[in-house]
Amino acid sequence: MRLRQLPLQCSLFVLAACGALSAAHADTVIDNANGYTLNAKGDIVQFASMAFDDNGRITAVGTAKEVAARAPKAKHVDMAGRTVLPGLIDAHGHVFGLGEMLTQLDLSGTTSLQQAQAAIAEYARANPGQGWLRGRGWNQENWKLGRFPTAKELDTLVSNRPVWFERVDGHAGWANSRALALAGITDKTPDPAGGRIVRDADGHATGVLVDAAKELMLKVLPQPTEAEGRTMLEKSLQKMASVGLTSAHDAGITVSQDKLYRSFADQGKLTARIYAMIGGTGPDFDQLAKNGPLNSYGKDMYFLRAVKLYADGALGSRGAALLAPYSDDPHSHGLLFHSNEEIDTMIGKAMKKGYQVNVHAIGDAGNRQILDAFAKEIKANHTEAQRNRIEHAQIVTLDDIPRFKTIGIVPSMQPTHATSDKNMAETRVGPERIKGAYAWRTFLQQGSRIACGSDFPVEAPNPFYGIHAAVTRQDAGGNPIAGWYPEQEMSLKEAFRCFTLDAAWAGHQEQNQGSLEVGKYADFIVIDRDLFKMTPYDIHKTGVLETWVAGRQVYRK
Repeated sequence: MRLRQLPLQCSLFVLAACGALSAAHADTVIDNANGYTLNAKGDIVQFASMAFDDNGRITAVGTAKEVAARAPKAKHVDMAGRTVLPGLIDAHGHVFGLGEMLTQLDLSGTTSLQQAQAAIAEYARANPGQGWLRGRGWNQENWKLGRFPTAKELDTLVSNRPVWFERVDGHAGWANSRALALAGITDKTPDPAGGRIVRDADGHATGVLVDAAKELMLKVLPQPTEAEGRTMLEKSLQKMASVGLTSAHDAGITVSQDKLYRSFADQGKLTARIYAMIGGTGPDFDQLAKNGPLNSYGKDMYFLRAVKLYADGALGSRGAALLAPYSDDPHSHGLLFHSNEEIDTMIGKAMKKGYQVNVHAIGDAGNRQILDAFAKEIKANHTEAQRNRIEHAQIVTLDDIPRFKTIGIVPSMQPTHATSDKNMAETRVGPERIKGAYAWRTFLQQGSRIACGSDFPVEAPNPFYGIHAAVTRQDAGGNPIAGWYPEQEMSLKEAFRCFTLDAAWAGHQEQNQGSLEVGKYADFIVIDRDLFKMTPYDIHKTGVLETWVAGRQVYRK
């Protein structure tokens, strides 16, 4: 990649004018860095030194000589030639979900039902008692099972206590018979709107609940205590810092989670900036939105100015809503969660309160429903400036992709979804619909700004996995060799930008983060290799050595 070289007389490249920093104050200078950032124009530029003050704001970036001259009394930190990047941003994650997974059984690495059963049996032995056994991460596609697992396959392991394991995408759950009984689910229990109780050929409930049917189980699951919530948040923040995330957009929070975020911000315990979305427009929204959007809290560490809604389910559990039947299940179109009138009402309610609206839509029918709703509500409420988003935008008709640009909708996409879904996506939607699936290049060519994330804990939170997937269209094993539909891949610059500047922009935060420019926060990471000189196929191997937020080191390997 050809990088922009700056003239020596103006290498403090982030200034509006070269002389604007004559009176700059700095408390800390990092020196001898192999630094890369994007500038205001989106060009990748290099730097050797950066200064920031005791508020964590950058005061100078450029050569060591220039920065030192403008920060004569600063403390110097030697980067020893290591690569320094802006802190990376995950534009779609579930922070408490990640923390919860880190405290429960993780089945995401299992490759067969038998392997999963062995892990569950061991987990039950290691956690005796009568309480619930919880976990997440199973994927029947990776097990090559050809069907969902059943309650009976859990009953053989644990029958005297309830068991509940969520699917990797969070859109289905697997229960044993004890849990089904506690939830009052029988063969005669009707499917709720927007959900499905999986049944066998004789109509018997098998133990898997899809989308809205999960609510039947969630009603009887014990809610985390405040202490457990704190532990989840602490573990999640630790994990995020270790992989170089200095900010995350939390896709759907509750009143209790908002309380914990504010508490952590007050105590200086937030080690990543959290851009939160209120989960839905129900009672939690009514309580949290009384005073309108929270544009900043705790020294710009916490924000609550968006709402998260759902149009449909997920592709792996066939809950994503499709315009035509699934190619591998001609009797199913998936599930729209709401009628057009209901989704219009929810979007309008949030918009009128001044909130950015971010809607989960995976199938082409789900995406079309939300595009139609956005077109109507944005025109009625004049809310173009809210930068409303569709989260995932996974399967979109070729006719609908241009509407993201014309309506002004941000595609918030997760590159590792493509490389995780490649083993089943085309089977689900067929060779024609796949042309509008995970279509990053098509979106970029029309001028859309993609906000990248991972959807953790559905995928791993490591943003270098996402950059690798975006650039190569391969999984970590290097498959497929030529990349999966490689015509949709991003350049390294584009992938870097979608995890930095464009993710920041999608959260109205481009003035404070996303690049290392004067006036922005010193949110940066130190990594163990040069991202822009390595082979793209090894990007996922990148390790984070240090993570800094507002000039404060929050992680060191």
